[in-house]
Amino acid sequence: MKLEGSIAIVTGVSHSQGIGTAICRQLAKEGADIFFTHWGSKNNWAMHFQDEIIQENGVRCGNSEIDLSQPNSPFEILEMVTHQLGIPTILVNNAAHSTRDGYMELDAKTLDAHYAVNMRATFLLSVEFARRYKQQQKMPGRIINLTSGQALGPMTNELAYVATKGAISAFTLSLSAELAPLGITVNAINPGPTDSGWMTAEIKGDLMPKFLLGRIGLPEDAARLVSFLAGEEAQWITGQIINSEGGFLRA
Repeated sequence: MKLEGSIAIVTGVSHSQGIGTAICRQLAKEGADIFFTHWGSKNNWAMHFQDEIIQENGVRCGNSEIDLSQPNSPFEILEMVTHQLGIPTILVNNAAHSTRDGYMELDAKTLDAHYAVNMRATFLLSVEFARRYKQQQKMPGRIINLTSGQALGPMTNELAYVATKGAISAFTLSLSAELAPLGITVNAINPGPTDSGWMTAEIKGDLMPKFLLGRIGLPEDAARLVSFLAGEEAQWITGQIINSEGGFLRA
């Protein structure tokens, strides 16, 4: 229960096999109260998942279906969390917008859609989290962003995605310097190709030989690293982009 007393926000938790879902489960198992956001989840899944988190871990949990592409959504989220659970101490920016494009397809609409979720929502959530954190400072502050290894090799036909994810890496480094005096660490994780429900058998077959550790990445791999960065053991780590990919070969 190393995170007992912490309040964690996790964005982008919309289905049972996702990285966000695994992160919520791991942080709750460590004792953190959870507030997760989702968009487009089906069959009342979010409420069932909230009940699971509460019943299996004995922590508090809330959720909100909210469109992160809306400019005011970061402030609405922080207001809901503060009202329901208290001032948050952990922020995991996991939500992402991704569509295929390439140079023949890229246009302003595609760029704006990626910018709104991947950059603007992440940036505004982070700074608003820090502003509110100054009011308590009883627990260590942690901001953990999810990136995609966009600096390690080309990701063709995903120009808008890699550009906006790359901005998160740059933001992570500079924000970490500003927030270090407050006791807030800011890091980013690249989990590599992860089997979170989107991989076909053909994709898995193509990727498997590229993982030197002999298997494809799982959501739980990313969740364990998030849990480590959220805990006291990681208090001396900030401003880092951690590539946790199981030895994935891009060549």
